[in-house]
Amino acid sequence: MATTRRRKHGNRRVGARATRNRVLIAHPAARIAARAVTLFFVGSVAAVLALRWIRPVTTAFMIESRIEAALHRERDYRTDYRWVPYREISPNLPIAVVAAEDQKFPIHAGFDFDAIADALEDQADGGGPSRGASTISQQVAKNLFLWPGRSWVRKGIEAYFTVLLETLWPKRRILEVYLNVAEFGPGVFGVGAASQRFFGEPASRLDREQAARLAAVLPAPRRLHADRPSEYVRARSERIEQEVERLGGPTYLRALSFQ
Repeated sequence: MATTRRRKHGNRRVGARATRNRVLIAHPAARIAARAVTLFFVGSVAAVLALRWIRPVTTAFMIESRIEAALHRERDYRTDYRWVPYREISPNLPIAVVAAEDQKFPIHAGFDFDAIADALEDQADGGGPSRGASTISQQVAKNLFLWPGRSWVRKGIEAYFTVLLETLWPKRRILEVYLNVAEFGPGVFGVGAASQRFFGEPASRLDREQAARLAAVLPAPRRLHADRPSEYVRARSERIEQEVERLGGPTYLRALSFQ
């Protein structure tokens, strides 16, 4: 009996010692994880808040494009990126982009749940979505901060940055940044570069047709061409112009806050 008690007591001491060791090991890891999460949160909020007023020098997608070009030894690749303030952009372009990409942009809080449901339904019916579900706010988050991909981790981080943008930026700033960082052609980022490269015009002089063509190539800017439009781009441009007219033209966006 005494031997049995000693064994049980010894087992309890060994178990208690192992538990203490696990706690000692876990505490540093937990502290490091907590610090990493805090640092990410503070850093991301600071970055988004700063970019409310500061022009982005570059974006994650521009960096990714440079890396991809280097890996494929594309020595002639150049990033063409020219910032244009919102007030200097033709009013034909913002409404064309909204009509093509995100018609609920003025009223949603970063996510179009109806479009997400439709895309999921299309995927279930035909094996792939026939329409995009990303809002302009989501695309700004993706372009500025994230890498290409479809993993749930990336989508979760994209949703987080989308909430930050919608919370810390006015709608017009979100649209201004999108028009300046979206890719309109291989290495051509933003309306300033695109309008000069494809039409030989400053962004302020884009007409309705040119604006619709630029909006039409946004889903696949490395395959579609605004200056040499295919039948698909021409047809899509015409549909965009019709949608712009249905929405009421540039006045549809006049109430967007810039403060």
